[in-house]
Amino acid sequence: MATIKELSNLPERLVGGHRLCGGCGASIAVRQVLLGAGEAEVVSSVATGCLEVSSTIHPYSAWTGSVIHNAFENSAATMSGVETAFKALKKAGKIDPDRDLKFVAFGGDGGTYDIGFQSLSGATERGHNMVYVCYDNGAYMNTGIQRSSATPHYAWATTSEVGSVLPGKMQRRKDLTSIMADHRIPYVAQASVGYWQDVVKKAEKAFTAEGPAFLNIMAPCPRGWRSDSALTTELSRLAVDTGFWPSFEVDQGVWKMTMPAKTKNGLTPVVEFLKPQGRFKHLFKPGNEALLEQIQQEVDEYYAYIVGRCEA
Repeated sequence: MATIKELSNLPERLVGGHRLCGGCGASIAVRQVLLGAGEAEVVSSVATGCLEVSSTIHPYSAWTGSVIHNAFENSAATMSGVETAFKALKKAGKIDPDRDLKFVAFGGDGGTYDIGFQSLSGATERGHNMVYVCYDNGAYMNTGIQRSSATPHYAWATTSEVGSVLPGKMQRRKDLTSIMADHRIPYVAQASVGYWQDVVKKAEKAFTAEGPAFLNIMAPCPRGWRSDSALTTELSRLAVDTGFWPSFEVDQGVWKMTMPAKTKNGLTPVVEFLKPQGRFKHLFKPGNEALLEQIQQEVDEYYAYIVGRCEA
Protein backbone atom coordinates (compact mmCIF):
# COMPACT_ATOMS: atom_id res chain seq x y z
CA MET A 1 0.00 0.00 0.00
CA ALA A 2 1.18 3.54 -0.78
CA THR A 3 2.33 5.71 2.12
CA ILE A 4 0.09 8.47 3.43
CA LYS A 5 2.47 11.03 1.92
CA GLU A 6 2.13 9.40 -1.50
CA LEU A 7 -1.64 9.21 -1.13
CA SER A 8 -1.85 12.88 -0.15
CA ASN A 9 -0.16 13.83 -3.42
CA LEU A 10 -2.73 12.03 -5.57
CA PRO A 11 -5.29 14.21 -7.36
CA GLU A 12 -8.73 14.47 -5.77
CA ARG A 13 -11.40 12.69 -7.79
CA LEU A 14 -14.33 13.84 -5.64
CA VAL A 15 -13.87 17.45 -4.62
CA GLY A 16 -15.67 19.89 -2.34
CA GLY A 17 -18.78 21.74 -3.38
CA HIS A 18 -21.13 18.76 -3.44
CA ARG A 19 -24.26 18.89 -1.30
CA LEU A 20 -23.92 15.73 0.74
CA CYS A 21 -24.71 16.17 4.42
CA GLY A 22 -22.01 16.92 6.96
CA GLY A 23 -20.60 13.65 8.24
CA CYS A 24 -21.94 11.66 5.27
CA GLY A 25 -20.13 8.34 5.01
CA ALA A 26 -20.71 8.04 1.26
CA SER A 27 -18.28 10.79 0.25
CA ILE A 28 -15.68 9.44 2.69
CA ALA A 29 -16.02 5.97 1.17
CA VAL A 30 -15.67 7.28 -2.39
CA ARG A 31 -12.54 9.29 -1.64
CA GLN A 32 -10.92 6.37 0.19
CA VAL A 33 -11.74 3.90 -2.59
CA LEU A 34 -10.48 6.16 -5.37
CA LEU A 35 -7.19 6.61 -3.53
CA GLY A 36 -6.74 2.91 -4.16
CA ALA A 37 -6.70 3.55 -7.91
CA GLY A 38 -3.45 5.49 -7.56
CA GLU A 39 -2.66 7.64 -10.59
CA ALA A 40 -4.68 5.49 -13.00
CA GLU A 41 -7.35 7.00 -15.22
CA VAL A 42 -10.74 6.10 -13.77
CA VAL A 43 -14.25 5.96 -15.23
CA SER A 44 -17.01 5.94 -12.62
CA SER A 45 -20.71 5.21 -12.76
CA VAL A 46 -23.04 6.23 -9.94
CA ALA A 47 -26.50 4.84 -9.29
CA THR A 48 -29.27 7.27 -8.44
CA GLY A 49 -29.10 7.96 -4.74
CA CYS A 50 -27.63 10.39 -2.22
CA LEU A 51 -24.18 10.26 -3.79
CA GLU A 52 -25.39 10.96 -7.31
CA VAL A 53 -28.03 13.62 -6.68
CA SER A 54 -25.72 15.57 -4.37
CA SER A 55 -22.56 15.46 -6.47
CA THR A 56 -23.85 15.97 -10.05
CA ILE A 57 -26.37 18.81 -9.79
CA HIS A 58 -26.67 20.14 -13.35
CA PRO A 59 -24.66 21.90 -14.66
CA TYR A 60 -22.09 21.19 -11.96
CA SER A 61 -20.16 18.08 -10.93
CA ALA A 62 -17.94 17.34 -7.93
CA TRP A 63 -16.19 14.60 -9.93
CA THR A 64 -12.95 15.54 -11.67
CA GLY A 65 -12.86 12.51 -13.95
CA SER A 66 -15.34 10.76 -16.23
CA VAL A 67 -18.58 9.95 -14.42
CA ILE A 68 -21.88 8.50 -15.65
CA HIS A 69 -25.21 8.99 -13.92
CA ASN A 70 -27.33 5.85 -13.96
CA ALA A 71 -30.79 4.79 -12.97
CA PHE A 72 -31.22 3.26 -9.54
CA GLU A 73 -30.83 -0.31 -10.74
CA ASN A 74 -28.20 -0.33 -13.48
CA SER A 75 -24.87 1.11 -12.33
CA ALA A 76 -23.21 -2.30 -12.76
CA ALA A 77 -24.86 -2.86 -16.15
CA THR A 78 -23.68 0.52 -17.42
CA MET A 79 -20.11 -0.02 -16.30
CA SER A 80 -20.00 -3.53 -17.76
CA GLY A 81 -21.02 -2.01 -21.10
CA VAL A 82 -18.39 0.72 -20.86
CA GLU A 83 -15.70 -1.82 -20.01
CA THR A 84 -16.73 -3.99 -22.96
CA ALA A 85 -16.79 -1.02 -25.35
CA PHE A 86 -13.28 -0.04 -24.25
CA LYS A 87 -11.96 -3.53 -25.04
CA ALA A 88 -13.77 -3.57 -28.38
CA LEU A 89 -12.36 -0.20 -29.42
CA LYS A 90 -8.87 -1.36 -28.47
CA LYS A 91 -9.33 -4.49 -30.55
CA ALA A 92 -10.52 -2.40 -33.49
CA GLY A 93 -7.42 -0.22 -33.25
CA LYS A 94 -9.38 2.94 -32.37
CA ILE A 95 -7.78 3.28 -28.93
CA ASP A 96 -4.10 3.05 -28.04
CA PRO A 97 -3.58 -0.60 -27.06
CA ASP A 98 -1.31 0.50 -24.20
CA ARG A 99 -3.91 2.80 -22.68
CA ASP A 100 -5.24 1.58 -19.34
CA LEU A 101 -8.51 2.56 -17.70
CA LYS A 102 -10.00 1.53 -14.37
CA PHE A 103 -13.76 1.05 -14.20
CA VAL A 104 -15.73 1.47 -10.99
CA ALA A 105 -19.46 1.46 -10.28
CA PHE A 106 -20.91 2.97 -7.10
CA GLY A 107 -24.30 2.29 -5.56
CA GLY A 108 -25.98 2.60 -2.18
CA ASP A 109 -27.44 -0.39 -0.40
CA GLY A 110 -30.88 0.19 -1.94
CA GLY A 111 -29.37 0.22 -5.43
CA THR A 112 -27.12 -2.75 -4.65
CA TYR A 113 -28.69 -5.15 -2.15
CA ASP A 114 -32.15 -4.71 -3.65
CA ILE A 115 -33.12 -3.22 -7.01
CA GLY A 116 -29.59 -3.28 -8.46
CA PHE A 117 -28.66 -6.81 -7.44
CA GLN A 118 -29.68 -8.38 -10.74
CA SER A 119 -27.35 -6.19 -12.82
CA LEU A 120 -24.55 -6.58 -10.25
CA SER A 121 -24.82 -10.35 -10.20
CA GLY A 122 -24.95 -10.47 -13.99
CA ALA A 123 -21.92 -8.23 -14.44
CA THR A 124 -19.80 -10.31 -12.08
CA GLU A 125 -20.97 -13.62 -13.55
CA ARG A 126 -19.93 -12.42 -17.01
CA GLY A 127 -16.47 -11.58 -15.67
CA HIS A 128 -16.19 -7.88 -16.52
CA ASN A 129 -12.94 -6.28 -15.39
CA MET A 130 -14.51 -3.71 -13.07
CA VAL A 131 -14.91 -2.81 -9.42
CA TYR A 132 -18.33 -2.45 -7.81
CA VAL A 133 -18.55 -0.45 -4.59
CA CYS A 134 -21.57 -0.49 -2.32
CA TYR A 135 -21.66 2.38 0.16
CA ASP A 136 -23.91 0.77 2.74
CA ASN A 137 -25.80 3.27 4.89
CA GLY A 138 -28.54 0.86 5.81
CA ALA A 139 -31.65 2.31 4.13
CA TYR A 140 -33.01 4.24 1.15
CA MET A 141 -31.77 7.53 2.62
CA ASN A 142 -32.20 9.73 -0.46
CA THR A 143 -35.94 9.13 -0.74
CA GLY A 144 -36.92 9.36 2.90
CA ILE A 145 -35.16 6.67 4.99
CA GLN A 146 -37.21 3.67 3.85
CA ARG A 147 -35.95 0.27 4.97
CA SER A 148 -33.82 -1.82 2.63
CA SER A 149 -32.62 -5.39 2.98
CA ALA A 150 -29.45 -3.89 4.49
CA THR A 151 -31.41 -2.23 7.32
CA PRO A 152 -30.48 -3.91 10.63
CA HIS A 153 -32.88 -5.97 12.70
CA TYR A 154 -35.18 -3.82 14.89
CA ALA A 155 -33.95 -0.53 13.39
CA TRP A 156 -36.42 2.29 12.90
CA ALA A 157 -37.11 3.47 9.35
CA THR A 158 -40.06 5.29 7.84
CA THR A 159 -41.36 1.99 6.43
CA SER A 160 -40.48 -0.01 9.54
CA GLU A 161 -41.93 2.24 12.20
CA VAL A 162 -41.62 1.68 15.93
CA GLY A 163 -44.80 1.49 17.99
CA SER A 164 -46.98 -0.64 20.18
CA VAL A 165 -47.27 -3.34 17.51
CA LEU A 166 -43.77 -3.66 16.02
CA PRO A 167 -40.32 -2.67 17.34
CA GLY A 168 -38.87 -1.57 14.00
CA LYS A 169 -37.71 -3.75 11.12
CA MET A 170 -38.59 -7.36 11.81
CA GLN A 171 -36.05 -9.04 9.52
CA ARG A 172 -32.30 -9.50 9.80
CA ARG A 173 -30.19 -7.70 7.22
CA LYS A 174 -28.91 -9.49 4.14
CA ASP A 175 -25.28 -10.66 4.12
CA LEU A 176 -24.48 -9.39 0.65
CA THR A 177 -20.70 -9.67 0.97
CA SER A 178 -20.91 -13.43 1.47
CA ILE A 179 -23.35 -13.69 -1.44
CA MET A 180 -20.89 -11.89 -3.71
CA ALA A 181 -18.02 -14.09 -2.48
CA ASP A 182 -20.07 -17.10 -3.53
CA HIS A 183 -20.04 -15.74 -7.09
CA ARG A 184 -16.41 -16.97 -7.11
CA ILE A 185 -15.03 -13.70 -8.44
CA PRO A 186 -11.37 -12.68 -7.99
CA TYR A 187 -11.78 -10.27 -5.10
CA VAL A 188 -14.46 -9.42 -2.52
CA ALA A 189 -14.04 -7.40 0.65
CA GLN A 190 -16.00 -5.82 3.48
CA ALA A 191 -14.65 -2.67 5.14
CA SER A 192 -15.65 0.44 7.06
CA VAL A 193 -14.77 4.10 6.54
CA GLY A 194 -13.61 4.28 10.16
CA TYR A 195 -10.50 2.31 9.20
CA TRP A 196 -9.31 4.20 6.12
CA GLN A 197 -6.07 2.27 5.63
CA ASP A 198 -8.04 -0.97 5.44
CA VAL A 199 -10.35 0.55 2.80
CA VAL A 200 -7.50 1.92 0.67
CA LYS A 201 -5.57 -1.34 0.82
CA LYS A 202 -8.62 -3.33 -0.26
CA ALA A 203 -9.39 -0.84 -3.02
CA GLU A 204 -5.86 -1.25 -4.36
CA LYS A 205 -6.38 -5.01 -4.51
CA ALA A 206 -9.78 -4.56 -6.16
CA PHE A 207 -8.42 -2.26 -8.89
CA THR A 208 -5.54 -4.62 -9.68
CA ALA A 209 -7.67 -7.77 -9.73
CA GLU A 210 -8.02 -9.42 -13.12
CA GLY A 211 -11.79 -9.52 -13.43
CA PRO A 212 -14.69 -8.33 -11.29
CA ALA A 213 -14.19 -7.14 -7.72
CA PHE A 214 -16.73 -6.13 -5.08
CA LEU A 215 -16.30 -3.85 -2.07
CA ASN A 216 -18.98 -3.47 0.60
CA ILE A 217 -18.20 -0.42 2.72
CA MET A 218 -20.10 0.73 5.78
CA ALA A 219 -20.85 4.42 5.28
CA PRO A 220 -22.99 5.85 8.11
CA CYS A 221 -25.76 8.34 7.37
CA PRO A 222 -26.20 10.77 10.30
CA ARG A 223 -29.66 11.78 9.10
CA GLY A 224 -30.98 8.26 8.70
CA TRP A 225 -29.16 6.82 11.70
CA ARG A 226 -30.28 9.77 13.84
CA SER A 227 -26.69 10.17 15.00
CA ASP A 228 -24.33 13.08 15.56
CA SER A 229 -22.52 13.93 12.31
CA ALA A 230 -19.27 14.13 14.28
CA LEU A 231 -19.56 10.43 15.17
CA THR A 232 -19.41 8.99 11.64
CA THR A 233 -15.92 7.51 11.85
CA GLU A 234 -16.34 6.48 15.49
CA LEU A 235 -19.53 4.57 14.68
CA SER A 236 -17.80 3.01 11.69
CA ARG A 237 -15.03 1.73 13.95
CA LEU A 238 -17.51 0.46 16.52
CA ALA A 239 -19.31 -1.50 13.81
CA VAL A 240 -16.07 -3.42 13.22
CA ASP A 241 -14.99 -3.62 16.87
CA THR A 242 -18.33 -5.07 17.99
CA GLY A 243 -18.40 -7.70 15.26
CA PHE A 244 -21.52 -6.17 13.75
CA TRP A 245 -19.55 -5.49 10.55
CA PRO A 246 -16.51 -7.79 10.41
CA SER A 247 -13.66 -6.57 8.24
CA PHE A 248 -12.58 -9.35 5.89
CA GLU A 249 -11.61 -10.16 2.33
CA VAL A 250 -11.97 -13.07 -0.06
CA ASP A 251 -8.95 -12.98 -2.35
CA GLN A 252 -8.99 -15.63 -5.12
CA GLY A 253 -11.36 -17.69 -2.99
CA VAL A 254 -9.29 -17.43 0.20
CA TRP A 255 -11.21 -15.91 3.14
CA LYS A 256 -9.19 -13.77 5.56
CA MET A 257 -9.99 -11.49 8.50
CA THR A 258 -8.19 -8.22 7.80
CA MET A 259 -8.45 -6.40 11.12
CA PRO A 260 -6.64 -7.59 14.27
CA ALA A 261 -8.16 -10.91 15.25
CA LYS A 262 -10.48 -10.81 18.23
CA THR A 263 -12.16 -13.56 20.16
CA LYS A 264 -15.84 -13.45 20.93
CA ASN A 265 -15.05 -12.40 24.51
CA GLY A 266 -12.79 -9.65 23.20
CA LEU A 267 -15.42 -7.94 21.08
CA THR A 268 -16.96 -4.69 22.24
CA PRO A 269 -20.62 -5.23 23.24
CA VAL A 270 -22.91 -4.30 20.34
CA VAL A 271 -24.90 -1.90 22.55
CA GLU A 272 -21.96 0.52 22.24
CA PHE A 273 -22.60 0.67 18.51
CA LEU A 274 -26.39 0.88 18.84
CA LYS A 275 -26.67 3.43 21.67
CA PRO A 276 -25.52 6.59 19.80
CA GLN A 277 -28.03 5.95 17.01
CA GLY A 278 -31.55 7.33 17.37
CA ARG A 279 -32.92 4.61 15.10
CA PHE A 280 -32.30 2.17 17.95
CA LYS A 281 -33.35 4.35 20.90
CA HIS A 282 -36.55 2.34 21.48
CA LEU A 283 -34.45 -0.73 22.26
CA PHE A 284 -33.11 0.94 25.40
CA LYS A 285 -36.52 1.47 26.94
CA PRO A 286 -37.49 -0.79 29.86
CA GLY A 287 -39.01 -4.03 28.63
CA ASN A 288 -36.87 -4.34 25.50
CA GLU A 289 -33.88 -6.02 27.11
CA ALA A 290 -34.65 -9.26 25.28
CA LEU A 291 -34.40 -7.50 21.91
CA LEU A 292 -30.91 -6.22 22.74
CA GLU A 293 -29.91 -9.71 23.84
CA GLN A 294 -31.22 -11.11 20.58
CA ILE A 295 -29.23 -8.60 18.52
CA GLN A 296 -26.08 -9.47 20.48
CA GLN A 297 -26.68 -13.16 19.82
CA GLU A 298 -27.18 -12.53 16.11
CA VAL A 299 -23.99 -10.46 15.93
CA ASP A 300 -22.04 -13.20 17.73
CA GLU A 301 -23.42 -15.82 15.32
CA TYR A 302 -22.55 -13.75 12.25
CA TYR A 303 -19.06 -12.97 13.51
CA ALA A 304 -18.44 -16.66 14.29
CA TYR A 305 -19.69 -17.57 10.80
CA ILE A 306 -17.22 -15.18 9.13
CA VAL A 307 -14.35 -16.30 11.36
CA GLY A 308 -15.24 -19.91 10.57
CA ARG A 309 -15.07 -19.32 6.82
CA CYS A 310 -11.74 -17.53 7.24
CA GLU A 311 -10.31 -20.44 9.22
CA ALA A 312 -11.72 -23.18 6.98
